[in-house]
Amino acid sequence: MTPQVKIFSGTTSRELAARIAAAYGTELGDCSITRFADSEIGPSFNESVRGCEVFLIQSTFPPADNLMELMLMVDAAKRASAKHVNVVMPYYGYARQDRKDKPRVSIGAKVVADFVQSVGTDRLMTCDLHAGQIQGFFDIPVDHLDGSTVSAPYIKSLNLDNLIFASPDVGGVVRTRAFAKKFGAEIVVCDKMRLRANEIASMQVIGDVTGMNVVLVDDIVDTAGTICKAADLLLERGAQSVRAVVTHAVLSGPAHERIRNSSLQELIVTDTIPLRQENEKIRVISVADLFAQAIRNVVTHESISSLFI
Repeated sequence: MTPQVKIFSGTTSRELAARIAAAYGTELGDCSITRFADSEIGPSFNESVRGCEVFLIQSTFPPADNLMELMLMVDAAKRASAKHVNVVMPYYGYARQDRKDKPRVSIGAKVVADFVQSVGTDRLMTCDLHAGQIQGFFDIPVDHLDGSTVSAPYIKSLNLDNLIFASPDVGGVVRTRAFAKKFGAEIVVCDKMRLRANEIASMQVIGDVTGMNVVLVDDIVDTAGTICKAADLLLERGAQSVRAVVTHAVLSGPAHERIRNSSLQELIVTDTIPLRQENEKIRVISVADLFAQAIRNVVTHESISSLFI
């Protein structure tokens, strides 16, 4: 007998969670998140989850309360005798801290992985990790979904001639090549040198973009400095147009202003992180159907490889 599926949402991903639940064919479960006077978080489920297959949806972008809230929800579900507790983390926060790139620093992605497992999570479902090897930080199943599953069809619908894809840095070449493979297209690379985090010293283009319609591919857009500088540079090198496809729209600090004033025709993002303000250059494509299908396949024990390969 297949256990009953119940889908719940944390505070900051409620809109996406509602879309996922609707695409799955159910409604969001009833839970409350109370806060004490000092902002301490206290989640509680207002319906039974005993013996249920529970899916808890929350992206863990800043503040850190989002992660803490999700972990407390996992603990509450385990203590309420849920059969399995599955964490659906569309955006995995701290993923950029995936290794020691200089002495005496933390590996934040591993700390989060340990935290997720320590509260009794049975499964993690996420989308476009900054580094795929983060899956190896876990000793539980990790379903790593591919955001291009929803963004590639939109690019195809534009029917662009002379299409070429660009990686905004050397580290994103594998991601960009995988995206370009869906179109049988070539790639170029924008090689950047940083002085410090979020500050670019110089950038150059490796490859020819003359007369081409360029699509920049990345997993995260934070302050938008890299993506906007790359767009300007590609146009200087003779590109016909430049747009960007990014999964996670962190968009902090001056990001929105930079995007509005940039050479980008449009920035295509997903709703793994809700937009905090309107921007006429940003197009949002939902990952709700993608996650709903993954949840359905997990529950029915079917393969989900087509959703992340």
